[in-house]
Amino acid sequence: MKVYLSVDMEGVTGLTDPEEMHAGKRGYERGCELMTADANAAVEGAFDAGATGVLVNDAHGSTKNLRIDLLDPRASLVRGPGKAQRMAQGLDGSFQAACFVGYHARAGVQHGVLNHTWMGKEIQNVYLNGELCGETRLVAACAGFHGVPVAVVTGDEAVGEEARELLGDVETVAVKKGIDKFAAELLPPSVAQARIREVMARALGRLSDFTPYELAAPYTLGVEWNSTAIAAAVALVPGVKSAGSRHTEFTTDDFTQIMALFGIFATIGGQVACGSGPYG
Repeated sequence: MKVYLSVDMEGVTGLTDPEEMHAGKRGYERGCELMTADANAAVEGAFDAGATGVLVNDAHGSTKNLRIDLLDPRASLVRGPGKAQRMAQGLDGSFQAACFVGYHARAGVQHGVLNHTWMGKEIQNVYLNGELCGETRLVAACAGFHGVPVAVVTGDEAVGEEARELLGDVETVAVKKGIDKFAAELLPPSVAQARIREVMARALGRLSDFTPYELAAPYTLGVEWNSTAIAAAVALVPGVKSAGSRHTEFTTDDFTQIMALFGIFATIGGQVACGSGPYG
């Protein structure tokens, strides 16, 4: 049984401050250690359930956050920028299960700790085939495109609710309960990680209960940007069309193009936002 782990950071045990998730900022190094500990708990649970291999993908920001020197030696790690599939890099039909660790609620979800979708400030909302879409739905749809079911989602309470609404009887672990976007009631790491380990083992022990989250092609990615300048810039990408002053759309039959395009969007959006001054 091969297991795929996509590991984000905003939903990691103990973290509530954006500075804890950015290199060079206060608390970042400790944040990386906590992120790795959550990943290790999931890896351990997977092997407890009989996994023959676990691939871990660092899916946050720079994608250089997980500590390879602290990672469970039975797992392998995909790390670094330039990954075409970004949060789903390495995921294909050879895996029997996909699990999301450290995930967070989509943009605008009340009490969602550090809630956002893909980019913290540049994106207002994301839509997939006309429906609101967070990162959980986006990566679950990519897994479904490859025929792989999602078995576990860990993060804050809000992302667990989002995952169950989307995926049904998926196993979830709430390591924190949101009070506001930047405040939460936290479980101690030892408690949270024990729960992650236990839930991973339980979920993979009943893998036949899960079905892939499959959407019918074609797939349309809609992005409502916070800036007209960003929307105008990304609309220059071949295949992307303007659907409003701050809204762009892209349609394809190949979901891997959706993941790749989001990476391009992030690069363009970040550059335009940084260069546009206070009115951009």
